[in-house]
Amino acid sequence: MIDASTLVGAMRLEADHPLQRLRQRALFVGIISLVLAAVGAWLDRPQFFRSYLIAFLFWTGIALGSMAILMVQYITGGLWGATTRRLMESATRTLPLIAVLFLPLVLGMHDLYEWTHPDVVAHDHLLQHKSVYLNVPFFLGRAAFYFAVWLIVAWLLNRWSMEQDEAPSFSVGKRLHYLSRGGLLLYTLTMTFAAIDWVMSLEPHWYSTIYGILLIGGQVLTAMAFVIPVVALLGADQQRAQIFSPSILHDLGNLLLGFIMLWAYFSLSQFLIIWAGNLPEEIPWYLKRLEGGWQWIGVALIIFHFALPFAALLSRDLKRNRRALTMVAVTVLLFRFVDLYWLVTPVFSPSQLSLHWLDIATFVGIGGLWFATYVWCLQGRALLPQNDPAFLLVEGEPR
Repeated sequence: MIDASTLVGAMRLEADHPLQRLRQRALFVGIISLVLAAVGAWLDRPQFFRSYLIAFLFWTGIALGSMAILMVQYITGGLWGATTRRLMESATRTLPLIAVLFLPLVLGMHDLYEWTHPDVVAHDHLLQHKSVYLNVPFFLGRAAFYFAVWLIVAWLLNRWSMEQDEAPSFSVGKRLHYLSRGGLLLYTLTMTFAAIDWVMSLEPHWYSTIYGILLIGGQVLTAMAFVIPVVALLGADQQRAQIFSPSILHDLGNLLLGFIMLWAYFSLSQFLIIWAGNLPEEIPWYLKRLEGGWQWIGVALIIFHFALPFAALLSRDLKRNRRALTMVAVTVLLFRFVDLYWLVTPVFSPSQLSLHWLDIATFVGIGGLWFATYVWCLQGRALLPQNDPAFLLVEGEPR
């Protein structure tokens, strides 16, 4: 048996690693895209904020989904989690950037949410009734609370993880375990209300009791689909291959399959509940998304977000193949964006399927900035946690 902690000193991200080159390119392309998006905001302010909201939700989903998976691993254990811990932690350390990126949405509230217009509320009895919750000061106060909770939980997860690296400590592991139990509860509650505030209130006359859980399921799926290509890149060289091994990829592939099934279950549950109820205040949400060309997006989501990845991930050989598993994960990532697009855009364009160039510019702009920050966070620490009993190697491969 070989203690993998002896390899940690050599497990830092090199200056010439492909991720570093991707970081430089992402930052350059991201800045150019943000400049173009800023021009687009001047030309078409409402469209800019609609596009920006979708991009913000996607990249926020990776950071928060990573935090959720990190806490699940501290509760359940497993070598897959110890191996990917630094990758997840780096994503959570982008949350300060996410908080800054939320500020443009504050400026665009009146372009996105009809309940922010007093004249509209004055002539709408239902909006008057909901104004106790849906009002600008309370909205901003809740957002500040969400970010405060997420930042504190992420900071504690990272701080205590580094303490565990400095010296083996049962008490630190216990603290992380109990923090994760409470943190998962806090994440579920805050993200449920954030989903209501940021997305569901785009259509304030409609509601779904499972909507927050649906977005949470999407976030953990997005995070897992993102971390798999990173693991594949890190495991491409010979030294790291014994850590980021085919057996680890197999575990991550199984988790990706599980999260895909979870997302599909939540989506189908919402559809069946609304279809069975057949209430006039609920069914317009689906009617908007099942006409004007939007129905083909729904079909594409069923095929490429669920059916094909599900069938592919049933193969053991595929899940142990870096390139094949990466292709499946990237496909899921792409359709995570499509899913968010399908949730948001029909609110403003229900009669016809449309794709605006700002949808791409804001996605690439925020994504380039986020990814560059992510790699910068990743290079600051060893890629593997030290003093973790999960790292026992048998004949060169983690068991």
